[in-house]
Amino acid sequence: MQTIKSDLRSWLWILALLFVLQAFPEPVSANEATPGAAQAGSLLWRMEQGYATATTLNTDVRMDISGLVARVKVRQEFRNEGGEWVEGIYVFPLPDKAAVDRMRLHIGDRFIEGEIREKEQAKKEYEQARQSGRKASLVQQQRANLFTTSVANVAPGERVVVEIEYLEDLRYEDGRFSIRFPMTLTPRYIPGQALPDKQGNGWSADTDQVADASLITPPQVSRSSNHKISLNAHVNAGMPLKIIASRYHPVSVSEKEGQYTVALSDQKTIMNHDFELVWQPVPSAEPRAMAFTETIDGKPYHLLMVMPPDQEDASPAQMPRETIFIVDTSGSMHGVSMSQAKRAVDLAIKALQPGDLFNVIEFNSYTTALSPHSMPASASNVATALNFVQKLQADGGTEMRPALKLALSTPAQESHLRQIVFITDGSVGYEDQMFSMIEQRLGAARLFTVGIGSAPNSLFMRKAAEAGRGSYTLISALHEVSEKMEALFRKLEHPQVTDINMHWPSGVIVDSYPATVPDLYLGEPVLVKVRASNKFRRGDEVRITGNSVAGAWTADLVLDVPVQSEGVAALWARARIGELMDQERRGGNAEALRAGILEAALTHHLVSKYTSLIAVDKTPVRPAGDPLSSEQVPNLMPYGQSANAIFGFPATATSAPAMRIMGAAWLLAAFLFMVMLRTGRRRSRGRRA
Repeated sequence: MQTIKSDLRSWLWILALLFVLQAFPEPVSANEATPGAAQAGSLLWRMEQGYATATTLNTDVRMDISGLVARVKVRQEFRNEGGEWVEGIYVFPLPDKAAVDRMRLHIGDRFIEGEIREKEQAKKEYEQARQSGRKASLVQQQRANLFTTSVANVAPGERVVVEIEYLEDLRYEDGRFSIRFPMTLTPRYIPGQALPDKQGNGWSADTDQVADASLITPPQVSRSSNHKISLNAHVNAGMPLKIIASRYHPVSVSEKEGQYTVALSDQKTIMNHDFELVWQPVPSAEPRAMAFTETIDGKPYHLLMVMPPDQEDASPAQMPRETIFIVDTSGSMHGVSMSQAKRAVDLAIKALQPGDLFNVIEFNSYTTALSPHSMPASASNVATALNFVQKLQADGGTEMRPALKLALSTPAQESHLRQIVFITDGSVGYEDQMFSMIEQRLGAARLFTVGIGSAPNSLFMRKAAEAGRGSYTLISALHEVSEKMEALFRKLEHPQVTDINMHWPSGVIVDSYPATVPDLYLGEPVLVKVRASNKFRRGDEVRITGNSVAGAWTADLVLDVPVQSEGVAALWARARIGELMDQERRGGNAEALRAGILEAALTHHLVSKYTSLIAVDKTPVRPAGDPLSSEQVPNLMPYGQSANAIFGFPATATSAPAMRIMGAAWLLAAFLFMVMLRTGRRRSRGRRA
């Protein structure tokens, strides 16, 4: 009798455990697509009977580049292959300085042009159209480099074409022009406690630290079998070129009358690695100054670039340096990114000079420093640091604040110039908090950011470097680590050009951005966007002054015959909006700043924090009784990154922790079941004996 009671209690425990397991999500069948398993770049429609994908037909990118300005058109085609009316929502990256000013929506045989509205009004118009069965599209900004497009009331079998256009100014550094097109995004780390309500459809809940997390965390998938991209660029550089090439993708290049056409060699390229096009003028044609203008409603807008004097022959800084390396070892750095980061730090440590001080700080969910304080760059300390770096592994969350706080709060040596080199992919959702911390704690230090990986957060890299009065470098392939780190070493070794001032012709009032020209480093130009009160007169000049390693320098730029260039006004407006957003982050008058942002965005037809593009058709097409469902679009995981390494951690995970717990519980249940069987057999044999 006692044996029977014991067996009964054991079986009751197993039954209880199995009952608990039922609380976990039921595994999805192998033939059902889910937000985490859909093909990248395809609209994911949620149907009443489950998930189905609207297969991507094509993604096409067209770049028209003239001088310092590029107009880029992104055209994406989708087809609703399901049997129900749907709404598609997708999040996509754009360059962090993109001025999004046009949107067109083609659904079937319909063409709808987007119009700019205040954000809340645009949402209201879209929701009204959605509910009434009219076709509509809404483009919203979540971050300066992250946008959301919603498409409502797409009929079964219909083809959808969405066109987004934006303007962007080129980057010029070390004698080369470049333009970068982001093809995917690195999943952002989302810390904090979950909030009760959820604004979007992303994998993360909104939290008390990232209030819009659900809007910036689209599904990520590891591979795609159907979504590809074609890309073509027309380059009118205005000067003969020595080099024109793509850094990471094979391209074909043709030239006619000094203008170049570039196309991806494979017009079905996978969208898992940012595209970057670079070109270099022949030495005799390298620009010392460039000026472009556009007049809108009688107001002249200018885009100016002036190169400071060359410093190649200048001797390095006489003051010894204290260099603190901060290395991101979070899960999103797993794989190729970690190899790039370790290689970059290895080269940087070996480049230290006798008399320099240094330290290495790594961070993931926790912060670990090589030493409590900076150490002399002796042979033994360098060897210890190199060994420390080689043992670094990517694992955990992206808690970068404690690491940066540690670097900035360590007492500085007055005898040394402090330089902080921050190596990361920038995959965080709390960028504004980081920018504010850098500005508040920087002191006399300078912060240099190194963006690592095939799809780094360029917004974080650029803005963090601006806040830290340094510069930023992007490294997206292992073979370019040496080249780009050597360029960074040259900047670290030479004092920056400081105290830069713009002196405008008398009688001309200007509104220019950046309002204060930042410190410059070797190979970097002065780049300013200007709105003037009236046109410049013949012979007018702008004089730029500053202090360099060789002493005071002056550059004059004649403004009476600048090159006409479409888009200069919109780029000025985009720069003004960015400046006002920074003032808002710093605690300025919110109402006045919002009004200023709205004025610039509405006047120049730009998407911003407070404005959106909305396209609504007038004719209802969905029958009133037919249901409308919605779901989010997945993005492809960046090349070289591991979804398991990123989504295996609680702060950045979907259901991975629950699945691990469920798996462990099932293993425990199986173990108990085996024990019960063996115990029962022994008892049975004992009774027979």
